[in-house]
Amino acid sequence: MHADFDAFYASVEQRDFPELSDRPVAVGGSPSKRGVVASASYEARKYGIKSAMPMSTAVRKCSDVVVVSPRFSVYREVSRQVMEVFRDITPLVEPLSLDEAYLDVTDVIQQNVTPPQIAKKLKESISSDLGLTISIGVSTSKSVSKIASGINKPDGLTVVRPGDEISFLHPLPIEVVWGIGPKSSEKLHNLSINTVGDLSAQPIKVLSDIFGSNAMYIKNIANGVDLRPVITQRERKSISSETTLLVDTSDRGDLTEIVMRLSGQVADSLIQKDIRGRTVKLKLKRSNFTTLTRQKTLLEKVQISSEITESALELLNYELKNSDEKYRLIGVGVSGFSSAESLHDEMQLRFEGL
Repeated sequence: MHADFDAFYASVEQRDFPELSDRPVAVGGSPSKRGVVASASYEARKYGIKSAMPMSTAVRKCSDVVVVSPRFSVYREVSRQVMEVFRDITPLVEPLSLDEAYLDVTDVIQQNVTPPQIAKKLKESISSDLGLTISIGVSTSKSVSKIASGINKPDGLTVVRPGDEISFLHPLPIEVVWGIGPKSSEKLHNLSINTVGDLSAQPIKVLSDIFGSNAMYIKNIANGVDLRPVITQRERKSISSETTLLVDTSDRGDLTEIVMRLSGQVADSLIQKDIRGRTVKLKLKRSNFTTLTRQKTLLEKVQISSEITESALELLNYELKNSDEKYRLIGVGVSGFSSAESLHDEMQLRFEGL
């Protein structure tokens, strides 16, 4: 099963503040400060408002939209409660984000309990316990279930029975396949490849020209073939913190202060989790929306703020020395937590990507 909440942040706000019920709600930043929409209620979506849209655009589309500042601590707590409900059904839960997860219910199925009945029970539990709606796709694989969960939103339940994968998938537009974004979609349409069925029939050479090494994966997904298991635990690859500036700036003092503050936040998370990393990363987004990442891999793993700050500022100074651009976003991160780094990484100090 793939379980996916409906307009999660906005739905939580409408649940907690009944006066927002049935009103167009956009959760996100201020329209006057370059804020973006993090979540839009279904009432707001009727006006064309959607996630990642500038909030100023959302307000232009619907002057009555209620702009709500996000309460991430609340959403995280609701997510924790949600995952508990999921694990009451099966221990095989793979969270994808705060508001969606895969569940493997193979071992839960009994002679008189079917997967659709389990999904219906889950929807009822979420509604009664948390006052929220969730859409669920049920099938024999991750990819088909994920596509199915989005078919009848909101509050949907879509079941694709074994053997029906191709008849379900092939009439659908290519955009439902994970991994097909706007650029690859345009290329496919230019080749008159419009449906998943069209996609499945293409020679691997045609797909390789568009998807490279992922071509066979895409072709298999289009044919309903997906053998990936539900993974209950994932190794964390990085910890980071970033901020979008209210005003674009090239001021070295301001940028230095921000990098120091972000480094401290990352250090706090590392210390709390008692982990150390060997690679320090700096993410920068320029005024023209170009994003670049600089990183430095160290001989020794770091954890405390001063160590992270030192490397992050070295990366920042390298960037500023070679550019007079203004910046609108800055991020600092640490990765390389695994103890199994190669000898190559152990023995040299290097800049990557410079």
